[in-house]
Amino acid sequence: MNEKILITGGAGFIGLHLARRLLDEGYQVDLLDNFARAVDDKELKDILAQDKINFYNIDLLATDQINRLATDYDVIFHLAAIIGVAHVMDYPYDVLYKNINMLGNMIDFARKQDKLSRFLFASTSEVYAGTLKHFDLPIPTPEATPLAVTNLSYPRTSYMLSKIYGEALCQQSGLPFTVFRPHNIYGPRMGMAHVIPEQLRNAHEAEEGDRIDVFSINHTRCFCYIDDAVEMLLRIMVKDDCEGRTLNLGTQNPELKIKEVVQQCFSVVGKELFIDERPETPGSPSRRVPDMTKTSSLLGYESQVSIQSGVVKTYEWYRKNVFDQDLENAF
Repeated sequence: MNEKILITGGAGFIGLHLARRLLDEGYQVDLLDNFARAVDDKELKDILAQDKINFYNIDLLATDQINRLATDYDVIFHLAAIIGVAHVMDYPYDVLYKNINMLGNMIDFARKQDKLSRFLFASTSEVYAGTLKHFDLPIPTPEATPLAVTNLSYPRTSYMLSKIYGEALCQQSGLPFTVFRPHNIYGPRMGMAHVIPEQLRNAHEAEEGDRIDVFSINHTRCFCYIDDAVEMLLRIMVKDDCEGRTLNLGTQNPELKIKEVVQQCFSVVGKELFIDERPETPGSPSRRVPDMTKTSSLLGYESQVSIQSGVVKTYEWYRKNVFDQDLENAF
C-alpha cells in the first residue's frame, strides 16, 4: 500500500496507537510532535524502529518548520492540541490562541497537498458543555445537538471554544474533512491524569482494606477502549460517506457511575478497598453519553471491548511499564 498518512500529536496516546495500527495495515506513516506533552519513551522508540515510519520534531506554530514537509500526503490526522485541566485552568489564553493557530497552519498545509483524500480533526466531547449548562441537553447526545458556550470569562471555556472554532474552520476550509468528537477514550499509555489509570495506581499502591478518595462518584461516563476507537478512526478515514461529517467517537453503552468504574479498577488489581466519597469536581458534567447511532450506522461497527477487559489490559500495561518501574507518569 502506497498511501501516506501524517499524524500530528503522533507521539501521544491516540496518535501512537493509531500509527501502530496503520503500519499493520501497510500504510506509510509520518508522526509529527514537539514533545510538549508526550515523551520519547520505549513505546515510541519501538514503533520508530519499524519500516515505513518517520518522525518529525516540529512546532505547529512555526510555519517555516511545517512547510519543510512533503506535499504528497493522502490523509492528515490533526490530533495535536494543548489539553488537560491544569493547562486549561492556568493558561487559558494559550490554549485558545495556540490550538486555533495550530489548526489554521495545518489547514493551510493540507491545502498544499497534491492528493489529499481526507483531513481528520480531533474535536472533543467538551463542545456539549455549554448546551448542558444552559439548555436541555439530550442524553445520549447526538452530533446535531445545537452548541452553546459557557461564560467566556471561565478559563475552562477556552479549550471547548478552541474546538468549536476548530470545527468551524474545518467546515469552511474547502478540504475533504471529517470532525470526530472523542468521548472518554482510555487504554495503555494515556497518561496518569485520567480516572482509570489514576485509580489503578491508587489501588496498586494501597494496602488491603485501605480507603481511597474518589471525586464525583455519581457522575456517569461511557468509556471506549483505545482499540475500538482506532478501529472506528480507520473506518472513518476510508469511508466516503464520512467526508464532511461530524461524528461522535466512543461507546454508548454501558453508562457507568464513576463509583462503578473505580470499583472495577479495585477488582482488577485484586484488593478489597473502600471508597471515601469526595465532592463533585467543579465544571464536570454529571452525565456524558455519546449517541453513537450515526457513527455506528456509517461504519458498520460498535465497540467490542468490554469495560472489564479494557481495564485489565490497561492495568497490565501500567503495571509493567509505569507502576513497577516507579515512574511518575507514562508521559
